[in-house]
Amino acid sequence: MTVSWSTHGQLDTPQVWYGKTPTSLTNVAVGSSTTYPTSRVYDNHVKITGLEPDTKYWYKTSYQNCAGCAYRAIDTFTTARAAGDDTPFTIAVVVDLGLMGADGLSTAVGPYGDAANPLGPTDLNTIQSLLENKDTYEFIAHFGDFAYADYFIKESWQGYFGNDNLIPNATSVMNGYNSLLEQYYDQMAPLTSSKAYMVGVGNHEANCDNGGTTDSVHNITYTTSICIPGQTNFTGYIHHFRMPSDESGGNGNFWYSWDYGLAHFIALDTETDLPTGLQSPDEYGGSDAGANSGPFGYPNEQYEWLEKDLAGIDRKKTPWVIVGLHRPWYIGIANGSADVCLECQQAFEPLMVKYGVDLYMQGHVHAYERNKPIANYSIDPNGLNNPQYPWNIVNGAAGHYDGLDTLLTPLPYWTDQAFDTAYGWSRLTFHNRTHLTHEFVSSANGSVLDSATLYKEHKFSNGKGNGSN
Repeated sequence: MTVSWSTHGQLDTPQVWYGKTPTSLTNVAVGSSTTYPTSRVYDNHVKITGLEPDTKYWYKTSYQNCAGCAYRAIDTFTTARAAGDDTPFTIAVVVDLGLMGADGLSTAVGPYGDAANPLGPTDLNTIQSLLENKDTYEFIAHFGDFAYADYFIKESWQGYFGNDNLIPNATSVMNGYNSLLEQYYDQMAPLTSSKAYMVGVGNHEANCDNGGTTDSVHNITYTTSICIPGQTNFTGYIHHFRMPSDESGGNGNFWYSWDYGLAHFIALDTETDLPTGLQSPDEYGGSDAGANSGPFGYPNEQYEWLEKDLAGIDRKKTPWVIVGLHRPWYIGIANGSADVCLECQQAFEPLMVKYGVDLYMQGHVHAYERNKPIANYSIDPNGLNNPQYPWNIVNGAAGHYDGLDTLLTPLPYWTDQAFDTAYGWSRLTFHNRTHLTHEFVSSANGSVLDSATLYKEHKFSNGKGNGSN
């Protein structure tokens, strides 16, 4: 378990005190405090080892950004279930979750431009909904696009911040980007201070300019040239999180895996580091203009790591294999390179089929689409009743300033259910070795808009990474 928090000043020795009761924080772990150019905070990371599985611990950190900081708040976390623990459990999954409130998704949009789908006057937003339902899931997985701090430019020229801030410059972008990012992490703190927050990378972590945006009011096209170096190349994402890549042989926060109870989870990077011969969207020449990010590993490193990880899974302990990655390829939207990642499909789908991945979840398109089990555009004839092909769910409807995307009608032949007018998040329940339920939860009122259960026999000819049922 790694505890991470931000402070305005550097800590010589970040510390976390912890124990099994709030009055016996007798253990202490130490870590590091780091920052990067343009950041207004230091990111502190303390890894705690030797913890018991599925155990509640109380903890406090050595310093926090609190008013006056007269005392250090005590909070709790619960460690992961041991691999093979067959107790049912539930998790929350979000993709494309941005800042909420006056500088993000609210009941209004800027008077200029095409932002749409503001919240209704009594709607809860997704962060509020996750808080309201906090006791119904054990951890949060977020597979790309955090905060949408790179929307500061767009929100500015659309007049969301008022008519005095319509044309940003490098200084205002630097400060605005930081402000939106810091606000988002503050909004998430009531959740992430007690729930593990497992993250994957998306395109909106790349740089400050949203992959290029054009101000249609003043006829100005922005590029990454307006971004200070500290706000390019996924720098903030790299520094803010510490995912278990060391433990799983992965690469930073970009690709890694972890076990939890009956499931093995994998986070992948669709933005950079696709195999040789395939164009990564956020690398030089990719569909996100001017991103020029990465690569972060040697050629084919992610692909080779993924095959090794899948081959090494002990399916007797963790029969369920769940993959999270940002960009989709089966999605009912115009087949543009920015929305449909065929290179990602070529990179990852064959391995997911070969090794019997049960479910992979994506976002990027800001809508909800639950697809049939499918591979290479062929529908599995068994449907959700012990299919051989992976089940695919796209849920990029968590919400941010720019609203939701409109799906094509009629929907593609591979789609079972879809929504493009509701903000929401996914709730996954692992009932046992054979049954998994996915629910699409409306953020506005907590109702379940869609529910489906997957049955997998999970009888493998051998325990290690075998994809045959």
